[in-house]
Order: sequence, then C-alpha cells, then structure tokens
Amino acid sequence: PTVRDAVVRACIDAEAYRWQTFLTVTRLTDGDAVGSESSMTKVFWSELDVRIHETALRILGPIAEVDDNPWIKGYQFALSGPIYAGTNEIQRNVIAERVLGLPRR
Repeated sequence: PTVRDAVVRACIDAEAYRWQTFLTVTRLTDGDAVGSESSMTKVFWSELDVRIHETALRILGPIAEVDDNPWIKGYQFALSGPIYAGTNEIQRNVIAERVLGLPRR
C-alpha cells in the first residue's frame, strides 16, 4: 500500500480503538466486568502500534534511523507489544474459545 493508504488506515484504526476504549470505560462505569473481550483490545492495539510506527518510519525515511529519533525508539518498544501481556497468539486463542465459543484444538 502507498504511504497515504497506510496513514488513512492508521487514522481509521485509531478512531476505532478510541471508540472501543469509550465502550470499555462505559461498561466499567456501569459496573460491568470486562472479561475476555479485553484480549481483542490487546491484540488490536499492539498490532496498530507497530503499524503506526512503521508508517511514521516510512514517512521519515533515512532520518528515522538516527539514534535519538523518538519514532525509532517507539518502534522498537512497539515490537514488544505483541509479546508482553500475553502473546497475541495466546490472546487469539482466548478470543476463539471464550468470546467466539469455538472448540479447543
């Protein structure tokens, strides 16, 4: 995809994440528990974070590789997102079993 497409996708995904956050806060405020659905938020956010940083690095070009560039440091940290708080593979299993009700493999 072009850089413009990547920026548009990032904007759309960030807005979707924003609304998901509003939903979660509303549910918590209403006294509801947020259970296994939180796995969907974790997977979505960690992958969005990596894509946003990759897009920023594409826009910045070679200047992005300067050691003190905050975007390269952010990208390096974003790469850990799909791993910490439970790997995305594990989170997808939680989503499949507990949210979608699919059988275990």
